[in-house]
Amino acid sequence: MRKIYFATLIAAISFFETKAQQDPHYTQYMYNMNVINPAYAGSKENLSFGLLYRKQWVDIEDAPTTATFSGHMPVGRNVGLGLSVISDKIGPVEENNAYADFSYTLNLGGEHKLAFGLKGGLTFHNVGLFSDVYNTLPQENDPAFSENISNTYLNIGSGIFYYTNKYYIAFSVPNMLKSKHLDLRDNGQEREFGSEVSHYFLTAGYVFDLSPNTKFKPFAMLKSAFNAPTSLDVSTNFLFFEKFEIGATYRLEDSFGAMLNYAITPNLRIG
Repeated sequence: MRKIYFATLIAAISFFETKAQQDPHYTQYMYNMNVINPAYAGSKENLSFGLLYRKQWVDIEDAPTTATFSGHMPVGRNVGLGLSVISDKIGPVEENNAYADFSYTLNLGGEHKLAFGLKGGLTFHNVGLFSDVYNTLPQENDPAFSENISNTYLNIGSGIFYYTNKYYIAFSVPNMLKSKHLDLRDNGQEREFGSEVSHYFLTAGYVFDLSPNTKFKPFAMLKSAFNAPTSLDVSTNFLFFEKFEIGATYRLEDSFGAMLNYAITPNLRIG
């Protein structure tokens, strides 16, 4: 099964030039927003951090997995700092990202605030062609697959975040620089087989007070990229006693999921 999977993956890469490499897509994006929008850093009163892990197609070997750690905190009255580390893997292709976030917030009066953010960091991309695929190829002397491919790229991003105690709306581009993800040499000529393009995120949310101990929190996220399908996530959560939260999410024409989390402390949430 593993050999068939890898051979199919490499055949797809070889015959179809991939122009848009998708960023990881999170179901509970509302709890680690600084991963996609640096302007979110420092929007909470104290240090906040989160750890997420996602695995698709559980019964399939080398299925896609994504692990994310993120944290952010306010520094003074207007500045926020954040950090995020993302590991994304599918078959022989592995991508690791490390980013630092900076935000500056303007107080527009009352509860209204507008934050601007910048993100900068590195992407480490590795394609283990030799170790995982070499012995599955019909022509073992193919020079294109004779060694692994490892590259490091610089990435920058930006975002804006308008929010009050009841609602927010935000727009961000976490990766603004195009980077090649797989380039193979054929007769001395380098050919680009995959690249990452800019992804655009539009997010919004609102908090309805249903009772003193119950809140209804709908969220939405629109994600778009050049030459890649646009996706829309709609989520609805109920928060009880500021601790226990249950909800559901729907990705348009794609998937449906349930969410459950519990706030151990105001700054530590598991789910």
